[in-house]
Amino acid sequence: MTTGRRNLVFIGMPGSGKSTVGVLVAKRLGLGFIDTDLLIQEQAGRTLQEIVDQDGYLALRRIEEQVLLALEVEGQVISTGGSAVYSEAAMTHLRQKGTVVFLDISLDEVRRRIGNYSLRGISRRPDQSLEALFEERFALYTRYADLTIKGHGLNLEQACQAVIDGLPQ
Repeated sequence: MTTGRRNLVFIGMPGSGKSTVGVLVAKRLGLGFIDTDLLIQEQAGRTLQEIVDQDGYLALRRIEEQVLLALEVEGQVISTGGSAVYSEAAMTHLRQKGTVVFLDISLDEVRRRIGNYSLRGISRRPDQSLEALFEERFALYTRYADLTIKGHGLNLEQACQAVIDGLPQ
């Protein structure tokens, strides 16, 4: 499989493995790796949770959109924040130079992996349950995905291989 200079853009819920599987895929394919959550924190000078706590979830989404729209890279695996899909402009930008990979895990698996999600800097309305957020985002993830990897029952290496096997030749 050759990606040429195209990017691989990982989307999915917090805990789906975007960063972990993304690094493995980048290593296997000889690509760079970018975690946009870290770019957001670097630009804002605060953690994601601090942004949400101090300015609200919409502020986090605005900063995220700016960071994603400013990305002009090639040959990278890009791990996006779970809320990247709320910005149609950002997703259109990312899809122009990349293949979007949705790491699909169940709500139960999200709960198991992230534990206390109030500590994760998750961009959600204050009154929104994890279940409602999951349903809302699932529709967006499937809308933008070029490739969907069902993560149920896969370990990290299997998920990495499934991504590589699923990429266009």
